[in-house]
Amino acid sequence: MNCTMNNLAIILPVYKNDQDLYLRLSLDSVLNQTYQDLELLVGVDGPIGEDLSNTLKEYEKRDNVKVLWFAENRGLAVVLNDLLEVCFAEGYEYIARMDADDISMPDRLEKQMRYLQAHPDIDVVGGAITEIDADGKSNGKTIVYPETPEDCYKFFSKRNPHAHPAVLFRKSFFEKAGCKYRPEYRQNQDTMLWLDGMKAGTRHANIPDVVLQFRFTDSLFKKRRNGWAFAKKQLKDRKLINKTLGYGFGATVFGYMMFVMLVSPAWVKKIAYKVFR
Repeated sequence: MNCTMNNLAIILPVYKNDQDLYLRLSLDSVLNQTYQDLELLVGVDGPIGEDLSNTLKEYEKRDNVKVLWFAENRGLAVVLNDLLEVCFAEGYEYIARMDADDISMPDRLEKQMRYLQAHPDIDVVGGAITEIDADGKSNGKTIVYPETPEDCYKFFSKRNPHAHPAVLFRKSFFEKAGCKYRPEYRQNQDTMLWLDGMKAGTRHANIPDVVLQFRFTDSLFKKRRNGWAFAKKQLKDRKLINKTLGYGFGATVFGYMMFVMLVSPAWVKKIAYKVFR
């Protein structure tokens, strides 16, 4: 693929609980893309184990890999913001997200770059994802996100309009939004970024192609999406989103339904996830 601008960066955060095998698969999936004019920026959020450290030291020997080692664990949003500042300082016009346990499809970036170049009004594009388990096997579930800006807006009344690790931004997204990730958010950083962006007029889209294998494990229910405090914060944020973007009564009802689901046992969450995802 020949693109007019060879200035694409992929930002990928790593922290101590990431697994070395998953990280290698993730890094390789970025570095083996059909679109090759890119730089991979890895941000290490505080101390990590020897295996992860050795892996990153191995990969940062490559010309198109840069690892930023941060001494303290400050949270995902802060690390992402630091990586964005590097992208802005180095003049990147396109910035992709990636996580340390997911796998990008080989032509993901080529397809997303082609889409943005064909649609200059779009500020961020995502794509469909398939879910894999801890062993990398498909669970048979594919999630397709809305394609147009109008449909992304409607979809956001209930759920996020993108899979966060599957998006490609233009720099213009952050210029229009006037902000980066909210640093106070240790969870749901992406949700609030979509809110800040849409409030400022950013335009969102997704391609129908599967661009990412999303690693879906029990930890999503047992750790990341568990407890009263998280559920209450989720409901508060959803009310803010509904008020700011003008969603109606139905969106508020759905917010309360999600609250009930989040304070339910893990097995209930799994059932609800299959129904509502």
